[in-house]
Amino acid sequence: MGFDNNVRPVDMERITTAELAEAFISKEIAAIRSQVGDGKVLLALSGGVDSSVVAALLIKAIGKNLACVHVNHGLLRKGEPEQVIQVFRNEMDANLVYVDAVDRFLDKLAGVEDPEEKRKIIGAEFIRVFEEEARKLDGIGFLAQGTIYPDILESNGVKAHHNVGGLPDDLKFELVEPLKFLYKDEVRVVGKALGLPDGMVYRQPFPGPGLGVRCLGAITRDRLECVRESDAILREEFAKNGLQGKVWQYFTIVPDFRSTGIRDGKRSFEYPVIIRAVNTKDAMTATVENIPFELLSHITDRILKEVKGVNRVCYDMTPKPVGTIEWE
Repeated sequence: MGFDNNVRPVDMERITTAELAEAFISKEIAAIRSQVGDGKVLLALSGGVDSSVVAALLIKAIGKNLACVHVNHGLLRKGEPEQVIQVFRNEMDANLVYVDAVDRFLDKLAGVEDPEEKRKIIGAEFIRVFEEEARKLDGIGFLAQGTIYPDILESNGVKAHHNVGGLPDDLKFELVEPLKFLYKDEVRVVGKALGLPDGMVYRQPFPGPGLGVRCLGAITRDRLECVRESDAILREEFAKNGLQGKVWQYFTIVPDFRSTGIRDGKRSFEYPVIIRAVNTKDAMTATVENIPFELLSHITDRILKEVKGVNRVCYDMTPKPVGTIEWE
């Protein structure tokens, strides 16, 4: 099913409370069952807010007739693949297909420096993996997507989601898009009502290529781990110190060069880690978060002690414009 238009229904009440969310959930479950019947639905489950809420909603509506495919391309943040498995397979008893494609993606990306080329490789390879998994499953007639209302507005009614856009034409799936008239804040309210953990519901904006655009230049496994581990420390410390809901986006970056340092009394040549923390309302402009110096020093100390191969930590003070939020 496509969109007849890109106008949000005028009689649709803003979902701001648990009661409104429950009413929305009941209505959508009935709509999903009416559309799908006894059919089977396929979903690319990234672990992001939109796909996770769609998955939880469809599990309530059709149970095991939903097949969720989670592709681990090696560019996710620390603990995210494990969280998807824990929440959906272990807690919700979902029909979850987990694909370990880490080596496949990293081999394709080896030696590729150009940011746009990296994005193309990651996107194209994801489609190939997802297509392969889709063809292994019998009787799939529907494709669920985490389309939300801003996607419709920004794409003039055509959703080109980074997870599933571009599947071959012979996979003639009918679309199931239960969130297509919701804004992101409403999706989060629905996610809470569905019982998803806060770590998923309030997940930060995360680029489609994942950590691939935060491991600057050609991706190497050692620098990728530096990004993943330093990012985990930053997120942990922001959560402990009340910044998790205050700062819009925060992450670490590791460039493709080494800096001179001293470790254990000897000269070292290791990577720098760059911390980025910004606030914004529309992502068109952004201001830099003023992190207390004591906290910044503590984060720096942890990164230098706990992240192998790092001997320097920097804080990016650049607003948008002139800089962008991401580096690549």
